[in-house]
Amino acid sequence: MAERSFKAEVEHLRLGAGDTFTGEGILAITKALLENGVGYVGGYQGAPISHLMDVLADAEDLLAELGVRYEANASEAAAAAMLAASVHYPIRGAVTFKGSVGVNVASDALANLASSGVNGGALIIVGEDYGEGSSIMQERSHAFAMKSQFWLLDPRPNLPSIVKAVGDGFALSEASNSPVMLMVRIRSCHVTGSFPTRDNVRPPLTVRDALSAPRRDFSRVVLPPMSYLHEHDKVNNRWPAAERFIIDQGLNEVFGPETAPVGIVVQGGMYNGVIRALQRLGLADIHGNTEVPLYVLNVTYPLISSEFLEFCAGKSAILVVEEGQPEFIEQSLSTYLLRAGSKTRLFGKNVFPMAGEYTGGVMLDSVTKFLRETAPQMLPGQVRAPNAPAVAIPDLSKTVPTRPPGFCTGCPERPIFAAMKLVERELGQHQITGDIGCHLFATLPPFEIGGSTMGYGLGPASNAAFDGGGERRAISILGDGGFWHNGLSSSIGNMVFNKSDSVAIIVDNFYSAATGGQDIPSSRAENKSKATQHPITEALKGVGVKWVRQVDRTYDVTKMRDTIREALSTDYNGPKVIVASSECMLNKQRREKPLTAKAIKEGRRVETPRFGVDEDICTGDHACIRLSGCPSLSLKKLDDPLRDDPVASIDQSCVGCGNCGEVADAAVLCPSFWRGEVVHNPGGFERWWHGLRARIIGALQARRDRNRIVFATGAE
Repeated sequence: MAERSFKAEVEHLRLGAGDTFTGEGILAITKALLENGVGYVGGYQGAPISHLMDVLADAEDLLAELGVRYEANASEAAAAAMLAASVHYPIRGAVTFKGSVGVNVASDALANLASSGVNGGALIIVGEDYGEGSSIMQERSHAFAMKSQFWLLDPRPNLPSIVKAVGDGFALSEASNSPVMLMVRIRSCHVTGSFPTRDNVRPPLTVRDALSAPRRDFSRVVLPPMSYLHEHDKVNNRWPAAERFIIDQGLNEVFGPETAPVGIVVQGGMYNGVIRALQRLGLADIHGNTEVPLYVLNVTYPLISSEFLEFCAGKSAILVVEEGQPEFIEQSLSTYLLRAGSKTRLFGKNVFPMAGEYTGGVMLDSVTKFLRETAPQMLPGQVRAPNAPAVAIPDLSKTVPTRPPGFCTGCPERPIFAAMKLVERELGQHQITGDIGCHLFATLPPFEIGGSTMGYGLGPASNAAFDGGGERRAISILGDGGFWHNGLSSSIGNMVFNKSDSVAIIVDNFYSAATGGQDIPSSRAENKSKATQHPITEALKGVGVKWVRQVDRTYDVTKMRDTIREALSTDYNGPKVIVASSECMLNKQRREKPLTAKAIKEGRRVETPRFGVDEDICTGDHACIRLSGCPSLSLKKLDDPLRDDPVASIDQSCVGCGNCGEVADAAVLCPSFWRGEVVHNPGGFERWWHGLRARIIGALQARRDRNRIVFATGAE
């Protein structure tokens, strides 16, 4: 069950010649693939292109009608390997995944693909989210393109440019017999706009057709001596062919006046930011007409030296806008200028920050600094003079609280770590590693469990160095998505082979939850096109794990605590794996809330749980918060002058998971938590009974108030 459904939007993919498509970038990319005769598509979900996988899944019927094969691959490596279909056959194929970690996982397959070369167009659509919007380490995918020599497109972030880049990417791949990477930033993925559509094209040769006429060519196999010839072919044939195609088709663009004292070279994906900065300086308008010449690199690898030097002719200085580090483009362009003996000065990271996202403020400040130093006459009068004092930027760190990531309200992973904290109190601290996924939030307060992560599915492998028979066993956390992605072989298989005596906890929330709730082999739901309901425990036993424990309800903190304690204290010498299962609360709410709302609207009787804290019983020590950390559990100041400390309070965002009460019971905390049932559309007897109880309680309260002693104040 994905984060959202694109069933309605997918119908727009059927638009043909003469129509206009309006929507967001993800859908535009899918439409462009269909218009360009793609024969097969695949990939692995991950920000910011998770929704592209969701769109493809929802469009599976349309893909089948066109003879297009779609596969939700087990990992990025599996997706990249899928492009092998384009090596021998003239079939256009496309895969998508997150960069740079996705490219890293797929690097082996991509290196082989780039070495052998392709006959059909091979397109890798990489979601790049460098900067503060990223959920991973700050790296770029550019280095992989340079390393393996596949070409890198970075189109301007508007729908017509993105759609054109898809077609250009396929054509460039076929013209140079090389795979092509199409990079789309998070803003490109979700930018909205429109473009004129074309008819969808059935692939001239489908994968089904190819199966009936197999082809093979041993010169494409990456083995000596062919692999040595591949490297020469890259440099002597494919690279020049790519450059010719880029020049002949005008893939890069130049905007602005033909002559000017300075110019700007910009990655295509950063074009909007540059135009906005120039607009704020009065040097461009809202339509993109600019007084400063722009050389827009819709292809950032390979760079075309002749185009660049032609753009530099007659200019005293050039600014390179390249987000991220290292500055690959700037280094290459400076080499071109040096070899040409040009006197044009090159600016880049000396005015832009070396690292960090190029936000609107960063872009404006850096472009202004460049123009002030190289062409001050172009700046309008309102720009601050060089020696004028800077406008003070208020320090908001004391007024705006930090917002670290955390578990959602009702998350079934929270009780797992509450149980681990309870065991930690008994047995002491253990060496713990995390993994990619929601469970990594446990490294933050209030749990502060674990302190490292090495990759998706590599939690237990990250602890291999600590499996040396110490006083306490090492603990590893692994998600169900990571388990099926890479963990089964690289982590669990590694534990079995090396007879590890450590403990692995697999967090099974029924989906690849962190990437949007896509189904995986162990998902409990039915999926008409995918095989689900394969228990993780069976896979564990299949690779040789003997000590396996299944906990089917993680909210049972007592059972979780006892199971973890058993794993850490048992005499069994070998891998110990706990599968802790409960459905992701976000997906559960997405499924159940509409059904509940519909039932209430139809007048049917519905009970919904409601939890609260009895203020008279709560002691105010807040241990429940330290062991739960639920966003719906907060503090409340009482009006009672005899009680200074705030008490625990549950707000309206509570989803009724019951974790707070379970923690209170398992940790032997104060019994201040209560559970009630909110009854919607009650029956006649229930309404009568409620009224009777209210009258009796009201009468008792009134009698108590009459008998209460009241001390008067003031002068007699």
